[in-house]
Amino acid sequence: MSKPKIASDWMCGCAGCHMSLLDMDERILKIVELADLRATPITDLKEPDESGVDVGVLEGGINNSANEEVAKKMRARSKILVALGDCAVFGGVPALRNFCGVQAALRRAYVEAESNEEGSQIPDDPELATMTETRAVHEVVDVDYNVPGCPPDPDTIFYVLSELAQGRKPKLKDELLHWD
Repeated sequence: MSKPKIASDWMCGCAGCHMSLLDMDERILKIVELADLRATPITDLKEPDESGVDVGVLEGGINNSANEEVAKKMRARSKILVALGDCAVFGGVPALRNFCGVQAALRRAYVEAESNEEGSQIPDDPELATMTETRAVHEVVDVDYNVPGCPPDPDTIFYVLSELAQGRKPKLKDELLHWD
């Protein structure tokens, strides 16, 4: 019997959830025993191949069409989809700019901040130009499991991935969740 395949990707956010994934330390070897890690922070593959994966993990909120495409592609190629971290679950910190508008947040950060030189302007960056309000992953595609936290604790990530890799449905107990 072949091992289940797991892939992950991230969108708008800080990549802290993937760092927490790596903080599993030697437990990552246990995951490798249970599953074939495809596109993850520790492989050279950037996205799951056309044949798909058993478990797809998305970190980060969705704030442009490129992020939307990542989420849709991961959903289409994954039997089970996990939203990892506060940004993916409810928009997290990146969604705070939704309350003041993207352009106002960029102007404040790049033009009005006291640390900026006089005459500073919002960079002419195609990525910034496409930013919209940040949305949670479930607002764009169906999500099977939400793992909140900023970032989720390595123990929680290990538990969820090991349960899914063994074909079990993870039940997140209160002691595995934190809200910070």
